[in-house]
Amino acid sequence: MAEALIAAERGYPVIPLTRSKLPALRSPHRGHPEVPPCHGDCGRLGHGVHDASTDPFTIRRMFAAAPWATGYGIACGLPPHHLIGLDLDTKNGADGLTALLFLAEAHDFPTPPTIMVRTPSGGQHLWFTGPPSPPVPNSVGRLAPGIDVRGTGGYLVGPGSLTTHGRYVLAPNTPDRPAPVPAPLLTLLTAPPAPTRHRPSPHHTGTGYEPSPDVPPQPAAALVRFVRTSPVGQRNARLFWAACRAYEDGLGPELAARLTEAACHTGLPEEEARATIASASRRR
Repeated sequence: MAEALIAAERGYPVIPLTRSKLPALRSPHRGHPEVPPCHGDCGRLGHGVHDASTDPFTIRRMFAAAPWATGYGIACGLPPHHLIGLDLDTKNGADGLTALLFLAEAHDFPTPPTIMVRTPSGGQHLWFTGPPSPPVPNSVGRLAPGIDVRGTGGYLVGPGSLTTHGRYVLAPNTPDRPAPVPAPLLTLLTAPPAPTRHRPSPHHTGTGYEPSPDVPPQPAAALVRFVRTSPVGQRNARLFWAACRAYEDGLGPELAARLTEAACHTGLPEEEARATIASASRRR
């Protein structure tokens, strides 16, 4: 509660969370749901992110009603910050940070220093401020593999929260305030979902897995350029990520030679580049 109150003083509306990162207060309408759904008009607590508040009295009331809460959520999309959260995941072969770097390079926008929260799984949350409209929708993997978006109607787990898997903490030297979202990134975040298209089956691609139909294909030239401009320390990670995207789009065999050449241009040994691409082709 103390951490939540500090966040509220800085203008972030909060709610209490359980160790499983769910709203700690159960709905007062369970068993007899309201139609249309009640978003707190009844005056009772238990409406999830719709309860979020910066009022100290309300926050203390929520935590008093949920003494089992071990964390707090920060509502996105609400004034004054209109917060937008990028959850950069590192599980199941995803690499959200590399995916964000690819998007920044492909669409020519900077990634400004902003508030960063480290998650127990090794990922990170980046906070940005946005305009009052258009609303940024919540999504999982739609922007790019490994990037989940928290927008209007969603929430971020606040730093200091304790969950089943560990504690969320502010990254060292993180700024005091979130940076404004870059305009090209906002355009990507608010763009309508790409139309579903036919994707090659695992039998045709030889990858052994079916890519998500919600993730738009990555342009071949952009993937090659992303690898070719890799700085030292990111060469292998960028190559693996780009190769995974190529195979997901059924372009792996076609792009393998170009990705190998691009990796060698950065100084990566050809044998190592080929092994990395082969590993991406076998990814499940």
